[in-house]
Amino acid sequence: MVLGSGRPWPLGSSLIAGGVNFCVAAPLARKVELLLFDHGDDPEPSRTISLSEQNRSGDYWHVAVEGLGLGCCYGYRVFGPLGRGNHGFNPAKVLLDPCARAIAGWKVYNREAATGDQPNTASCLKAVVTERDRFDFERFPRPRHSWRNTVIYELHPAGFTKGDHSPAAAEHRGSFLGLIDALPYLSSLGVTSIELLPSMAFDPHDAPAGRLNYWGYSPLSWFAPHPGYVAGDDPLQGRQQLRALVQACHAAGIEVFIDVVYNHTAEGHGDGPTISWRGFADRNYYLQAEDGKYQDVSGCGNSIAANDALVRHLILESMRCWALELGIDGFRFDLGAALTRGQDLTPLDHPPLYESMEADPELADLKLVSEPWDCGGLYRLADFPAKRVGTWNGRYRDDLRRFWKGDENSAWNLAEGLSGSPDLFGGIPAKPGRTINFITAHDGFTLNDLVSYNNKHNLANGENNRDGDSHNNSWNHGVEGPCTDKAINTLRQRQMRNMLSTLLLSPGVPMLLMGDEVHRSQGGNNNSWCQDNPLGWMAWQGDAEADALHLFTQRLLRLRQQLQPLINPAKPFEPIWHGVELNKPDWASWSHCFAWSLTGEDQAPKLWCGLNAYFKALHFDIPKSASGWRRVIDTGLPPGDDLPDEPPLWRPPSAPMESRSLMLLVAADIPLKL
Repeated sequence: MVLGSGRPWPLGSSLIAGGVNFCVAAPLARKVELLLFDHGDDPEPSRTISLSEQNRSGDYWHVAVEGLGLGCCYGYRVFGPLGRGNHGFNPAKVLLDPCARAIAGWKVYNREAATGDQPNTASCLKAVVTERDRFDFERFPRPRHSWRNTVIYELHPAGFTKGDHSPAAAEHRGSFLGLIDALPYLSSLGVTSIELLPSMAFDPHDAPAGRLNYWGYSPLSWFAPHPGYVAGDDPLQGRQQLRALVQACHAAGIEVFIDVVYNHTAEGHGDGPTISWRGFADRNYYLQAEDGKYQDVSGCGNSIAANDALVRHLILESMRCWALELGIDGFRFDLGAALTRGQDLTPLDHPPLYESMEADPELADLKLVSEPWDCGGLYRLADFPAKRVGTWNGRYRDDLRRFWKGDENSAWNLAEGLSGSPDLFGGIPAKPGRTINFITAHDGFTLNDLVSYNNKHNLANGENNRDGDSHNNSWNHGVEGPCTDKAINTLRQRQMRNMLSTLLLSPGVPMLLMGDEVHRSQGGNNNSWCQDNPLGWMAWQGDAEADALHLFTQRLLRLRQQLQPLINPAKPFEPIWHGVELNKPDWASWSHCFAWSLTGEDQAPKLWCGLNAYFKALHFDIPKSASGWRRVIDTGLPPGDDLPDEPPLWRPPSAPMESRSLMLLVAADIPLKL
């Protein structure tokens, strides 16, 4: 029984006295039907409610229905004029509520049935009525690590706990609950924050035939946790299990960020499936040319009109849902530059979405990170038009890789990165949180593969090796892929330590990729987006080399934390540059080495770091320290000795460094516990 016309707020479905209020935006619709299903997999609705003009307030359609409660499954049919370019309203399709906080119907969902003009009632996804409770921040407060102390660990929500030897219980592997089981590993490693690849519901079938979309960059909803990451079949458990994960992380002092895809949807190009957004407000949600064709700067067939008022409101509602109801501490915006575009793809200097985001007091305590590029050629790193949003520093990544690879014209560029990238930020080192430094990310080679392959090996993806970036600044050190040559393997191990040390001794916010600390390999695949198998999973059982690299990384993170006041100070990072001779750096194009030192408040030398990417050993002069030096890192030494738990005193007047190695000396009067 219909209780009344309902109300236009809040969006989606919400519990009211005696029933449920439903509200959805459909500005150009002429008629809207609410379909109620007894179960998520039912082929036909048990009841259909037609909404009339009295159920409409401006752009929003709403109705209150008696006798419904938690777990009610529903969908919509929307009637109206055909959209430009032959896409838009299609009453044959049962649509998923864009504000659905849980989704049912996964067993019957058929992506192909959502394409074309035939009805999809028997194979559609259904929204589920859920609670909208706030996260318990009193019992599980946000860790609130300062940007200066933040270390991000990017991981796959399912792949991190899949496979043999995972610390997760068998029934939890591949789920949010499995991540709770793996938290002791992350805590002991020493990271402060985890960044989950897309965790909002996505279309696993948006992939080549015979494969599944593993990474999740094909959103079906901006509100519902992905059902594939939920243990069990109850759609109401998704929010509860994600909350449990965030609670456990907060209790362990770990922040939780999620990778969000607000730049495109699973509906693809104009002839793609009609699942949700397109059927409600095609002209609002998608950027389109005058002829109605979708404009695509996402590489996935469509681009969200993020700065349209209706769309902007929905994205902000999504962020509030995840931040306030589920407790998420931060967001990483996939192709975030695309969200700065307006009509006709014009880049905006003051994009309304980011301005609204930064002005929202309920989002003020979140950490915001973005990719500074999109697939349309836009690249906004230091000039990203949002003051609170940090950006992935792709320049830093490339300069670090090129230096340790031995490329020319790389020493000065890396030195700039070690100074906080003032060359990118108007001559001033980046402020805390503005630059996210990284060597590797999910998209590209792993650290192990970066030093083991010259070329990508993506044949397993089924696209004849055409996919993935062909320019990786990688080096196989003489043999492509795994080898038995001891000298090559030793050099590869050293290079991984060189890059990790450089990253974690740099100012800015460092990000590590899942498994790099145990030299996880993807067999040279640098685009494992459809590899839901051991190739794309965390490597839980390693060998002696993996264990040694894990210990090195663990100690390196402890070292960074203890040296934080020096290497990531509140004031600008001001190193003194050297070459093999003190105060004589060599920035020539052919230079492959340099050193830097830092002084304390007493103006006495406190740190000295040498980087030798040359193919020969070199001797570096070192500054005198009144308390003497401790040799904390020397990647030219065997594993275990390269970063010992009790760094030895260093007495020689100079620092002899192996070829392609890094050395860090710390003044003996600085207490360290590794």
